[in-house]
Amino acid sequence: MKIIVGLSGGVDSSVAAYLLKKQGYDVEALYMQNWHDITGTLHGECEWEEERVVAEMVAKQIGIPFHFVDLSGEYMKQVADYMFAEYAAGRTPNPDILCNSKIKFDAFLKYAISLGGDFVATGHYCKKSILNISAATNEKTDFTFRLEEYASHKDLIYRIFAGDDKNKDQSYFLCQLSQEQLAKAVFPLGELTKPEVRKIAKEADLPSAEKKDSQGICFVGKVDLPVFLQQKLKPKEGKVIEIFKEDFHSIDQSRIAALNSEHAANDAAIAAKAANDAAKAAKNNADNSAENSTESVGNITTSELIKLSTPVKYKESDGKVIGTHIGVQYYTIGQRHGLNIGGHPGSIFIIATDIESNTIYVGEGSDHPGLYRKGLMIKNSDVHWIRRDLTMKDGESREYLVRIRYRQPLQKATLYQRAEGLFIIFEKPQRSITSGQFAAWYEPAELEMLGSGVI
Repeated sequence: MKIIVGLSGGVDSSVAAYLLKKQGYDVEALYMQNWHDITGTLHGECEWEEERVVAEMVAKQIGIPFHFVDLSGEYMKQVADYMFAEYAAGRTPNPDILCNSKIKFDAFLKYAISLGGDFVATGHYCKKSILNISAATNEKTDFTFRLEEYASHKDLIYRIFAGDDKNKDQSYFLCQLSQEQLAKAVFPLGELTKPEVRKIAKEADLPSAEKKDSQGICFVGKVDLPVFLQQKLKPKEGKVIEIFKEDFHSIDQSRIAALNSEHAANDAAIAAKAANDAAKAAKNNADNSAENSTESVGNITTSELIKLSTPVKYKESDGKVIGTHIGVQYYTIGQRHGLNIGGHPGSIFIIATDIESNTIYVGEGSDHPGLYRKGLMIKNSDVHWIRRDLTMKDGESREYLVRIRYRQPLQKATLYQRAEGLFIIFEKPQRSITSGQFAAWYEPAELEMLGSGVI
């Protein structure tokens, strides 16, 4: 069995390759270049060349073949163009997640297979197991299985779990992978901590042992975001408006009143459908009527879900103009640097942006209520279930753990599937829920990541 390791020159992928080789697998290294333009990058044009040199040195030290592939065309089409389009629309994308689903486990995977690879390994801190639904017992197994051992490929369900290192768990970045992609994936570091990986690298005398972790955009590096985005998006001066804490609740109540009116008819239709469904269920099976009614209605109305998940829509008259900015597309919810606005005892945070009017709304202090929301909604077309067998049905609700950004502690939440979309309502209000980012949900007991979606 041949495993192609995505060797980046960093310590994580280096140790992944080293461990697989040590375990006796046929291992080869593949370095990919995904970016050429250095506009806005903070490390200069030679960074990728230096990374490649380190990767080659690591491969030589381990004693495995080294390959190189330029996937910059695919990266531009599948990741960079999407990223620029999202920022232009006033949303904040996560290119690292797209890089994994569209590049590492797609274009890179295809190239690895052309080299004779059976699997692709990466240095992600996460775990994988396989569920054989036709077996008498379903026990976890690692990637060291052979497909021919099973009667039918369709009997296998691939599962992905949070890594044991809770400070480094990177499962979130893989939240858009499919069953087909997971079938070919290997994650050797899932049961290790970062300090343990560093120790292994040092003991193995790997050239990347002391190398710092990469930062910034996947395969682009650390960037000055406004300068980087100006490759495609032109600056445009707009207003910065401060929303004061004491005014927030009156603004929010006005917004809720409008939503109540807008969705009253929708609730009536849902109630009528629920009553009809309950009557049918009672007629067909009296024992299940209550359960079916609950699934149809849920314990919260759709209009309430919409209210909890819809951000406040501000207008200029709600606050005070306190400055200007160079373009909404360069900023994101929760940001507190880059506006260069003084005169406040506390930090100023962006609480909302309006791409149409090119306006940024800010509030003072990390406790500003405008920073927090109780819920979010994901369009049905943007919902992705890793465990397709667990896809929620319309009217169903489940309790999961959810995160909306990398390294955020998992949060208790209830997911509600409705015709309008998938709603996620958190036990506690969440800070800086941002359109364009990804929400990923996990099964609480084993921290299996089940699905994700674009907010």
